[in-house]
Amino acid sequence: MKTIDDLDVAGKRVFVRADLNVPLKGDTITDDGRIRAVAPTIAKLLERGAKVVVASHLGRPKGEPDPQFSLAPVAVRLGEILGTPVAFATDTVGDSAKATVAALGDGEVTLLENLRFNAGETSKDDAERGAFADQLAALADLYVGDGFGAVHRKHASVFDLPARLPHAAGLLIEKELGVLKRLTEDVARPYVVVLGGSKVSDKVGVIENLLGKADRILIGGGMMFTFLAAQGHSVGASLLQEDQIPVAQDYLARGKEAGVEFVIPVDTAVAGSFPDLKGGTPAEGFEVVGVEAIPDGKLGLDIGPETARLFAEKLADAATVFWNGPMGVFEHPQFADGTRAVAQALLDSKAFTVVGGGDSAAAVRILGFDENKFGHISTGGGASLEYLEGKTLPGIAALEG
Repeated sequence: MKTIDDLDVAGKRVFVRADLNVPLKGDTITDDGRIRAVAPTIAKLLERGAKVVVASHLGRPKGEPDPQFSLAPVAVRLGEILGTPVAFATDTVGDSAKATVAALGDGEVTLLENLRFNAGETSKDDAERGAFADQLAALADLYVGDGFGAVHRKHASVFDLPARLPHAAGLLIEKELGVLKRLTEDVARPYVVVLGGSKVSDKVGVIENLLGKADRILIGGGMMFTFLAAQGHSVGASLLQEDQIPVAQDYLARGKEAGVEFVIPVDTAVAGSFPDLKGGTPAEGFEVVGVEAIPDGKLGLDIGPETARLFAEKLADAATVFWNGPMGVFEHPQFADGTRAVAQALLDSKAFTVVGGGDSAAAVRILGFDENKFGHISTGGGASLEYLEGKTLPGIAALEG
């Protein structure tokens, strides 16, 4: 795979596919981690005299312009981080994009409007996707893929466009792949994996692949209740995927055979209803109970303090840790303790620690941890998981082609 050092970029229009899919409240960016992650690639290209055309998706618009998903606020923040103005094109391949790109001087940068405002970006029809890729290719001389959070998508700007231009990987994708290789090749042991989030079905592939690689798998988040049900516990009104109970039972049995230790919560924080995340008001009926005593009608929303201590013990001697998925509803202060405890345990260990993107990365920042103290915080939760499942990532395959 070529890198940006292999490209002669001076005076050339370089299309950078970034992942600037940041959370917004109105026009306010609540977490700019993904913008900061791609900035070094853009800055290096600008220093070498490139005319940089940045493109990204944001959210899930339905193939047409939708103001709530505009990248306009991102252009402002990107300019602040780079320390240089970022011109903003109000469309993707229309008159604004063409004019804005044509006006670029060497060492200048523009950001196109949301790629998903064009139905061709995410189309499952090869011809429609290819036609959009042709229009994007007309805006550039070279392609740099650096949107790691999107490389598991077979989208026009990720998969089809690199085939139409000389291409290379950006600094972020180089870094992400290097980290993932440390999780799959010659792994330092003990290797501990912490999985949270809501659904077992979302993690089936990664658990399947890790059964032959990890030494311990710690299960938290909403998915823990399916594992608890697999052990014969009643889980009250907690999130439960009944169709996944046999899958969880199978994993527990196979883990035992393979010498992989599954660590399942022993207590949980419950409430009578889901908490109000906007107002932050306390949830009614809050209590901490053992997993054998979850009351009917109550739902578990976090691991309990005994489980947090247990998890910390299981992480203490780790040499490598991969964490994907929060332990509970961390956005509410009543149910943030489990996620906070796991983050702190990662920092307290001497392990090479990888936070696998998505909600886990957001939790680290929202809960006030210094992200620089972790070994690596990925910008792509879904992409990281699919890599660990052993899947081919379309965006990576395209860059290797």
